[in-house]
Amino acid sequence: MLRPNNEINEIYQRQVDVVYRVCLSYTQNVADTEDCVSDTFMKLIQSDMKFNNIEHEKAWLIRTASNICKNRLKHWSRKNLDLEDYVDYSDPSDTPDKNVENNEILEAVRGLPEKLRTVVYLYYYEGYTSIEIAKTLGKADSTVRKHLKEARNLLKHLLEGYNL
Repeated sequence: MLRPNNEINEIYQRQVDVVYRVCLSYTQNVADTEDCVSDTFMKLIQSDMKFNNIEHEKAWLIRTASNICKNRLKHWSRKNLDLEDYVDYSDPSDTPDKNVENNEILEAVRGLPEKLRTVVYLYYYEGYTSIEIAKTLGKADSTVRKHLKEARNLLKHLLEGYNL
């Protein structure tokens, strides 16, 4: 059963930015991000999921987007591509003159392993607690806290030489 257009439009307007940022954190390029965002909302259109509230809706979309991105990254054709063929497309508003410190931090976060990058994004950028992240990702709360600690330590080490 397909959802009504007005419901999809409302959900899209509320959540597209979050879904886009989640997908970009995984794919790290605009083209794949846009594909994953489209796929995420197609899943929503095709699902008969009833959301309890906006937070439930957001959590479902984040989980769906994460799974779509992981599947895309696991796809066999991607394993045979040379990473040098890809250009990292950053947000056009992220110019070096605008905020060097934030660019350095953002690049360091993007360089984290996937499992750490996802929890850092959800915790610091989306404001989820470790318990909420654990529920969203289907992991134990202690695992999420461990990943956050690992990420903090790694970021501290990576950013040691910068005057931030």
